[in-house]
Amino acid sequence: MKHFYFILIFLLGLSISSPAKAQNFQAKQRAQERTIRAAYKSGKITEQEYYKLMDEQEKIKEAIQKYDSDEYWTPHEKNVVHDKLVRAEKRLSRYKTNSEVY
Repeated sequence: MKHFYFILIFLLGLSISSPAKAQNFQAKQRAQERTIRAAYKSGKITEQEYYKLMDEQEKIKEAIQKYDSDEYWTPHEKNVVHDKLVRAEKRLSRYKTNSEVY
């Protein structure tokens, strides 16, 4: 009987945490935006890099709004947004170290 309750609680926990993980794209995007602003204020990135990164953040926001309009995220939509966030993060780290060639 203890095993049954344990399994039931475990499955309930999985069902609650899955949608929360899928919907934290907006939080990740906002965190990236704050990081970009902080890097610009501290002088780690140039004005041109700042505007490029903020333009990319706007495109990510638009994609999140577009995919969230029907309140159902397909695996493809999740992958697209995740890839955009990862790409933006890598670009920010590259700009911070000034390894981009103009």
